[in-house]
Amino acid sequence: MSPQKAQKIDLNTDYPCPCRRQGRLKPIALTEAFGCDRCQQIFAVAKNGNVIEQLSTSYPYKRSWCWTGRRWSTARSGIGESYLPIALGVVLVLLIVWLPLALRSPSGPSIIFWALLAVLLAILPAIMVWLAYRR
Repeated sequence: MSPQKAQKIDLNTDYPCPCRRQGRLKPIALTEAFGCDRCQQIFAVAKNGNVIEQLSTSYPYKRSWCWTGRRWSTARSGIGESYLPIALGVVLVLLIVWLPLALRSPSGPSIIFWALLAVLLAILPAIMVWLAYRR
């Protein structure tokens, strides 16, 4: 099934809220924005009128949606979408580089040091992904 093309957002029409299924987006007078009557979020129209962005400071990146004519689809843009590949890349580098170094080093306190360092560096991308995708 091919994705539907984004349609231009009409500033005089009500739409379903992309965050809550029961809410309705109502146009805000004299602005290019919508407000939800249920979750009280404000959405601004951006990118030539094809995308709405949620105006909220509680997320590390702006969430945005495109209107397909029947429903909202997530607009894939920004650094928030690339956190997972970056985190997986860091973990793979740790496995490829740190594991052989830890196994080749003489036994004793140095192997514990390498193991703790590898675990700490593996936790950092996990925390980064958790912060990016939490609600």
